[in-house]
Amino acid sequence: MAEQKPKGYDKESKARPTTSASDADIKAGAANATAGRAVSRKKKAWKNITIAKAYIQSSFNNTIVSITDESGNVIVWATAGGSGFKGTKKGTPFAAQVTADIAAKKAIEYGVKQVHVMVKGPGSGRETAIRGLQGAGLSILSIRDITPIPHDGCRAPKPRRV
Repeated sequence: MAEQKPKGYDKESKARPTTSASDADIKAGAANATAGRAVSRKKKAWKNITIAKAYIQSSFNNTIVSITDESGNVIVWATAGGSGFKGTKKGTPFAAQVTADIAAKKAIEYGVKQVHVMVKGPGSGRETAIRGLQGAGLSILSIRDITPIPHDGCRAPKPRRV
């Protein structure tokens, strides 16, 4: 009596059986269902933005530089961690300078020439990040400190009961 194998079974390669016509019909139906939706989004073309805003967020642990257009849409960004620094080195002034330099070079490719700089946070890389933007070839129009300052502080803890 001959041993019956599934259709499409290859004895030498021991591969999976090939798909049947019904499986192909199911896949085609799924493709037709998604054809109505936009599957891939077109990347926005940021060209010839001459004046931009540079946001520098400098904390004790990291530095983030985001460059946006006038309406606040982010064009490019860079972080100290993404620039190759790890651990406590991310919070250093040198890491902030390298990060700002990388973000500025990316922004120059999009046509940015002048920036308004907004600095936020208590980190050590505040001034060096601004120097990094300037050293990369961007001209700085203004510098603002937008660090949030509490007016009355947080609520004090309850007094201890002893």
